[in-house]
Amino acid sequence: MLRWTITFLVIAIIAAVLGFGGIAASAAGIAKILFFVFLVLFIVSLLTGRARE
Repeated sequence: MLRWTITFLVIAIIAAVLGFGGIAASAAGIAKILFFVFLVLFIVSLLTGRARE
């Protein structure tokens, strides 16, 4: 999932440099959402991993 976040972030940066504001904003928004989903899943996996010990 982190790979998808980085992909959308790169797309957003390239679109912003080329002047496509709408595409850049939507790709950055998708990257932001995917990053927070990744972060939540990572924290949940850390907490459940420690509970088994």
